[in-house]
Amino acid sequence: MSSIDSSTASRRGFLQATAAAGAGLTALVAGCAPSSTAETGDRKRLRAAMGNAGLQSTWCKLGKETAELWGNLLGVEVVWFDGEFDPQKQRNKLDLMVDGDWDFCCFQAVQIDSLEEPVRQLKKRGVPVLSMDTMLVEPERMRDVGVWCQVTPNQVFMGESSTRYLMQKINGRGKVIHIGGLSAHSGARGRREGFEKALADYPDVEVLGGGVRWCDWEKQTARDTFETLLDQSREPIAGAFFHSDDMALACLPALEGTPHAQMIVTAVDGQKEGLAAIRDGKLAATTVNPVCLIHMTALALGQFIARNKESVDNVPLEIITPGPLVSRDSGNLDAMLYLADPRHCLV
Repeated sequence: MSSIDSSTASRRGFLQATAAAGAGLTALVAGCAPSSTAETGDRKRLRAAMGNAGLQSTWCKLGKETAELWGNLLGVEVVWFDGEFDPQKQRNKLDLMVDGDWDFCCFQAVQIDSLEEPVRQLKKRGVPVLSMDTMLVEPERMRDVGVWCQVTPNQVFMGESSTRYLMQKINGRGKVIHIGGLSAHSGARGRREGFEKALADYPDVEVLGGGVRWCDWEKQTARDTFETLLDQSREPIAGAFFHSDDMALACLPALEGTPHAQMIVTAVDGQKEGLAAIRDGKLAATTVNPVCLIHMTALALGQFIARNKESVDNVPLEIITPGPLVSRDSGNLDAMLYLADPRHCLV
């Protein structure tokens, strides 16, 4: 990412000065204050910096709620950093926090490689860093940069399973729409790969617009793009695959009163809103990207590493979290609705 320089020390000085003058970053600086770590019984209360891509996403918002819920249960103070779906803003916030008193850190990068320098600084200080959902750096460079472990779903599987369900429902023929997340997001790349892998088995299916349309996870961008593609076909469009439930749900109302009203729509994420849409017959299927499991596993693993003083050599490089396809006929809808309930934060 060329716009992000590596002059970390001078950069932090500038950003800290900016933060002191700005109300928006005041809380962030407070988050870097000396630890309030305290002993609770015979167990030390830990302190962790955590953050994901952007809290305007329901997936990311539930991830934060999960970290806070399980942090309280495990004796970990969680200090949150919102990426705001902006690689530069996320990098700025991490540059400010690297000198904080952390026992471990867990991050979901908005863009691969954008957080490399602050992670390297944390490695120098001996602070374990875990990656959540997306890649902080390419797998072969993780340990060199300072990433101990990547807790992630199988992004390709999620894209492929939702797409195969879509293809089956449209009998393998017709026009479809492919709405993507952020092109630099490793998760979105994996979902596109899964879509194209499934599509290869259906030569009678045409993707409108020639392929994926990247919408940066933005619901309004997805809606505008979707409506433009709808206008390109007078014949009913058979189906659409979205990289997130949020974008799919934002676009469904655009089908009302059009020749495309019977379109089959599938997506990825499988949290409360998407699952409810399946129950109500609005969304055909979604594949669960287990946000709670990802954030909970990273948090639990970090506290084990810190409490047990574990060696990086004994920690697996990658942990894959399972996520099933959910539809009205898959038999797991009620169970997933219970597990995804924010009161439980289990999937």
